[in-house]
Amino acid sequence: MRKANDKSLKDAIEQMLQVYKIKRRFDETAVIATWPDLVGKPVANRTKEIFIHDKKLFLRIESSVIKNELIMMRTQIIDKINEQAKGILVEEIIFL
Repeated sequence: MRKANDKSLKDAIEQMLQVYKIKRRFDETAVIATWPDLVGKPVANRTKEIFIHDKKLFLRIESSVIKNELIMMRTQIIDKINEQAKGILVEEIIFL
């Protein structure tokens, strides 16, 4: 029998992330980990550096052709990232 204050494991983890104010960092790490799923394996293999700082996604791409493709798909990538994070995690993409 469940008690009145019992929570599911998912709810407890969400609450812990909120209390310790690490949810944003957790979501940023999740984006980096799922980068191959977001853009595809060939693009992910050409990505040399990826990190998020101040709602900006910084990317270093070794191929100029792929870089131009990503520039044209910028809004779709931002939408996918924010949809996955269920909030505004990235507002801009900057290519290094």
